[in-house]
Amino acid sequence: MKKIASFTVDHNKLNVGVYISRIDSDIVTYDLRFIKPNTPPFLDPLAMHTIEHLFATYARNSEYSENVIYFGPMGCMTGFYFLTRELSHETALSLIKDIVKKCRDHEGDIPGNSKIECGNFLAHNVEKAHKALFKYYNDIKDWTVEKLSYDYFA
Repeated sequence: MKKIASFTVDHNKLNVGVYISRIDSDIVTYDLRFIKPNTPPFLDPLAMHTIEHLFATYARNSEYSENVIYFGPMGCMTGFYFLTRELSHETALSLIKDIVKKCRDHEGDIPGNSKIECGNFLAHNVEKAHKALFKYYNDIKDWTVEKLSYDYFA
């Protein structure tokens, strides 16, 4: 079988950050890497679920909502994928930083967190999500477009 693109990236060289994972026509997949690969502790699944609800809600309520395709977790529990369409890398990076900050500062109910709206509505941890988001925001707040390449730190 053909190896998928994300399995061709040398994860030993990746650090916490924001990267362009792939570009498919007009869709860009961003790798929001919260944890350095293969270095536990990994993201808590309950925190990831909470971050997923928060980030997806803020992204789909942003001024760029029409350009947001998807936001979801990596199975390796080191981060998330964010897919956009027709946004410059500068705009996407700015949007990511803004949303991470909003998620970090979110107070109140978790959006979409009822038995009707979510298939596992009891599986959330706001405190752990905020902790992960606080650390991640500090890691990426000064991130630049030049650093979006996986090869930047190689």
